[in-house]
Amino acid sequence: MANTMMDVKSLKNFINGEWKEVEGETTAVINPATGETVVHVPLSTKETVDEAVVAAKLAQKEWAMVPAPQRAEVLYRVGQIMKDRKEKLSQLLTLENGKVIEEARGEVQEGIDMAFYMAGEGRRLFGQTTPAELQNKFAMSVRAPIGVVGIITPWNFPIAIATWKSFPAIVAGNAVVWKPATETPIMAYELAKIYEEAGLPKGVINVVFGSGSSVGDAMVHHKDIRVISFTGSNETGSHIAAECGRQLKKVSLEMGGKNAVIVMDDADIELAVEGIIWSAFGTSGQRCTACSRVIVHEDVKETLEERLLVAMEQLTIGNGLDEKVKVGPIINQAGMEKIKKYIEIGKNEGAKLLAGGYVLTEGEHKEGNYFAPTLFTNATANMRIAQEEIFGPVVSLIPVRSFEEAIEVNNSVTYGLSSSIFTKDVNRVFQAQRDLDTGIVYVNAGTTGAEIHLPFGGSKGTGNGYRDSGVQALDVFTEWKAIYVDYSGKLQRAQIDVE
Repeated sequence: MANTMMDVKSLKNFINGEWKEVEGETTAVINPATGETVVHVPLSTKETVDEAVVAAKLAQKEWAMVPAPQRAEVLYRVGQIMKDRKEKLSQLLTLENGKVIEEARGEVQEGIDMAFYMAGEGRRLFGQTTPAELQNKFAMSVRAPIGVVGIITPWNFPIAIATWKSFPAIVAGNAVVWKPATETPIMAYELAKIYEEAGLPKGVINVVFGSGSSVGDAMVHHKDIRVISFTGSNETGSHIAAECGRQLKKVSLEMGGKNAVIVMDDADIELAVEGIIWSAFGTSGQRCTACSRVIVHEDVKETLEERLLVAMEQLTIGNGLDEKVKVGPIINQAGMEKIKKYIEIGKNEGAKLLAGGYVLTEGEHKEGNYFAPTLFTNATANMRIAQEEIFGPVVSLIPVRSFEEAIEVNNSVTYGLSSSIFTKDVNRVFQAQRDLDTGIVYVNAGTTGAEIHLPFGGSKGTGNGYRDSGVQALDVFTEWKAIYVDYSGKLQRAQIDVE
């Protein structure tokens, strides 16, 4: 196990290219695997947000005038530095977040990939040219930066999601004020240092540490922040949407999921088991794309149960810095309490608990936040454990009699992020692609594993229509501008002068 240490004891905000000490309260960042304090993070105030926005607003005017291919050069350098520091970043990520080291490496790699992908957009940022209605007239559309954007990121993917948001914002010519989660601020500290080293001009990225009720709220209500991009809970996201709506402020929301793996009677059961185990218990179930429902055809239900139980017994649970560990800790005690509450709800609703359902407290698990991987069976689609997001290593099996019923059960929740189907029937594959009402659909794979060049996000209660990642992410951080050039030498009136 690596000896990973922070190079500072207390973090500072990064504003206008300077590391600024914060007077006032701080809070400890706790390693969820050991209960030890890793570093202290400041709890900034509205005044700090104001300072960051002033810096961002001034910097953005100059940054927008830099040709986009030159803006992209900074992202290429960011990606290369991240690549060079991948192992260090991964170790620190596991230290603050708890996810196992192979997953941390995967998350850092996602950020690296996003840097190179979005840097490529510096030579695209495509608009359209189109025929005009009138003679001697030219028509086109272009993307224009919006100005200062605010990004609010969660603790479960502290660097990947930040890159999904900040990279497209920056390459498009905006400046950023970023509030990372107080549970996982180290990745923000490290990424800010990388931006600085890569030569990003002062003020284009500003990191303000603090709570959602203080820093986040100040960002949402600041008149000079014209975009809020948020990933987190539905409760907070709904509040942000309402507040931004009152201000006619653009808002992008990526929220919860209640994702299902469908296992049909013709499925490759061993492959399905692998997909379910990875999707349900990777990151200890603390993913918005985690599989928390398995919709299984009744003809293969018992076989699937048996093989899942065998696979779950082989899972190693512990400190994510140990290369042998496959399931890490829960982020904090609040998360633990929520999971325990849903275990009781599931029992009371009549679901059968097959495995897990308890806190691990002995031996190496004594000091950390560890919850045993949990499997319910004989759940029904309308049970709360089959409808509400738990955000822990808990999965429920729901038996169905047909493909049509499986689709109906999948679509019965208020979320619409990710879904999966295991089948060898090509006709069912194409019907599922069409009928599953989620933003992401997997065939013969689990519910996790999105790639950065495709749009990430969902429908219904998961979001509000915008997407992180992919070229579609640019839609969040740009406005479309239509341009008409009339070279006829006379006044021509569209529609009116057309005969």
